[in-house]
Amino acid sequence: MKRIHLLVAATLLVPVGASAQEFQPRNPECIAPAAPGGGFDLTCRLTSQKLNELGIVEPSIRTTNMPGGIGAVAYNAIQAQRRKDPNVIVAVSTGSWVNLAQGKFGRFSENDVRWLGAVGADYGVLAVRKDSRFKTMDDFVAALKADPASVAIGAGGTVGSQDWMKPALVAKAAGADPKKMRYLSYEGGGEALAALLGGTIEALPGDASEMLGQLEAGEIRVLATFSAERLPGAYAEVPTAKEAGYDVEWPIVRGFYAPPAITDEQYAYWTKALSALNANPEWQKARTEQGLFEYDLVGADFDAFAKKRTQDFRALAAEVGLPTSGK
Repeated sequence: MKRIHLLVAATLLVPVGASAQEFQPRNPECIAPAAPGGGFDLTCRLTSQKLNELGIVEPSIRTTNMPGGIGAVAYNAIQAQRRKDPNVIVAVSTGSWVNLAQGKFGRFSENDVRWLGAVGADYGVLAVRKDSRFKTMDDFVAALKADPASVAIGAGGTVGSQDWMKPALVAKAAGADPKKMRYLSYEGGGEALAALLGGTIEALPGDASEMLGQLEAGEIRVLATFSAERLPGAYAEVPTAKEAGYDVEWPIVRGFYAPPAITDEQYAYWTKALSALNANPEWQKARTEQGLFEYDLVGADFDAFAKKRTQDFRALAAEVGLPTSGK
């Protein structure tokens, strides 16, 4: 009888919803696969901070920047060195799927990681300097149609990346040849924004969250958002591309993936953590303050979404004459 009582007492000491054998990360890490200052960096740092502050993940999560190939270096590093590491998560966005669709991550495909979940969505915008010659989307498009190479466009990605896709789709909708655009590639949104403010480029097809601070400060003008409806706050007076006469939408999902060989238990730990975060009002407030919008697919739903989006982007890449991975 004493032994039974001791076992019951020991059981009561275990926290609700936990067990002595339950996975807990050790020295967890979030990899932002770009230089500091861009969307990947924001995704990692803000999510890690709130996961810790809200007690959802107890060990402090450190952020590591791993630029290179707009996510390709990080993707390949996970495959080569950390396939079974349950302590690392990697930021992902719509642009990652665009690059996967075009074979820019080498021999790996969307089936080579475990897609964890989304924590919000951003939307593409077309930004210019406050003193730009372009006052409207029509001004920008007129210049593209007259001479696509006369407009220096730059962003945190190469030709064929999601940032290239935004003006390319605008050009295509206007009857211009997107392959003739003059496009300068930068390693992350922070570098591209500096180039815009410094006058090296004239237009930046960036993300709403990345541009928010400079828009509020009056340093840039946003010609259009690539959203279905007008965005709130500082973007309330900015027309959508569709309003401006160009039927282009580009939502940017922010989320995470994990290495391919982690266990189901380890996968479940991170998906539950992201679900708990998305449901928390404090996170929802912080997300909104950073210009992100609700988008909370997690687990199997996010996995199916990520794979479907990559397949869709293969078709889109082929349509605008870009190579695809063929997977």
